Amino acid sequence: MKSNVSRSRAAASDPELLARIHEGDLDALGVIYERYQHDVRRFLHRMGVPPEDLDDLVQQSFLELIRASRNFDGRCSARAWLIGVSATMARRRRRSIARAAARFSAWVNVRTGARVDTPEEDFEGREVEWRLRTALDKLSPKKREVFVMVTLEGASGDEAAVALDVPINTVWTRLHHARQELRRRLGEDRP
Repeated sequence: MKSNVSRSRAAASDPELLARIHEGDLDALGVIYERYQHDVRRFLHRMGVPPEDLDDLVQQSFLELIRASRNFDGRCSARAWLIGVSATMARRRRRSIARAAARFSAWVNVRTGARVDTPEEDFEGREVEWRLRTALDKLSPKKREVFVMVTLEGASGDEAAVALDVPINTVWTRLHHARQELRRRLGEDRP
């Protein structure tokens, strides 16, 4: 049976929980994790994070809340803000991997190649998902973040602007160009 303290934390609003996290309340972090870990996981998956790295990046995103919670100002929903935090973590991861790959490539003097889906994956009926993922992978990271946040995750333009710390017009411009590129690429890829 949950204690009264646990019940009150579970019933607390997101801004209250984020304020408690800022004060060092790790139980509040647990409540936020329970509320939004599926959303963060889905966002990161759609951003192209490999399945074997999802658990680590989800955990890193929530641990980053301990530091970042002081920056939550309530201008957007906690969910959208948290997705913005996870977008930052994904960017950091991408840059870190790119730097490590460049160092390794220089060390062994070998060029790295792009990943190609196996025939088994195509056979298992993943062609549509693969085509969309391929088209998404070709988007710039900034366009992809906005497209995933607004179109796939349902954040408003204002929430995306606040979460990504960009002007609202930048969100709409990136979204417009992302949609155009995706339409063109998906049209080109048709058999």
